[in-house]
Amino acid sequence: MTPPLAVDIDGTLTDGTGALDPRVMTPLREWPEPVVVATGKALPYPVALCHFVGIPTRVVAENGGAAYLEDDDELVFVGDREAAQRVVDAYRERGYDLGYGDVDLTNRWRETELAVSLDQPLEPLRELAAAEGMNLFDTGYAYHVTSPGVDKGTALEAICDRLDRSVEEFAMVGDSENDAAAFERVGHSYAVANADDAAKATADFETEASYADGFLEALDAIRSL
Repeated sequence: MTPPLAVDIDGTLTDGTGALDPRVMTPLREWPEPVVVATGKALPYPVALCHFVGIPTRVVAENGGAAYLEDDDELVFVGDREAAQRVVDAYRERGYDLGYGDVDLTNRWRETELAVSLDQPLEPLRELAAAEGMNLFDTGYAYHVTSPGVDKGTALEAICDRLDRSVEEFAMVGDSENDAAAFERVGHSYAVANADDAAKATADFETEASYADGFLEALDAIRSL
């Protein structure tokens, strides 16, 4: 029996340039069980992805800080956005920048965390986050200042409760340390070949292929479970 599916976006549904691979859209649309898109991106990104793929909007965003389920039309936010703001304000006061320009579309819609570009210094950000009691995720695409206890695994488990499904029923595909907490909870977890060490160490399986090719390889394996 095909299990429900949770899937990351960046590094999993994308190619090596960060663009969405169009080949992923049909299998996501045709997946016979619920699909939950779980990402570190702000909420509009996975919502738009679900809309354009043509699947029900079931999303976890901001590394677990935001979750929306079309089935019950409830949007939930978890996390201390003000603490994240204090961290980045202190970072700026030390002369650093978030790295996204004046408009900063990366953070414009974030409700529970903030992101800093990978080309900015990490150690002072890590120090300031720790002083504020906040966590720091390196997703391979940004540094995310997040609240303790907020992660994709906790959010996915809450989504499953609302779907009246067990999180152990789910299979998940991802590529980063921010997927590890969800990998630990689902029944079957797959790290694509380009995944970081934390994701690979936690996943049940690692694909031979990278990026969207790895995702499609994982789907073939999941269908045969």
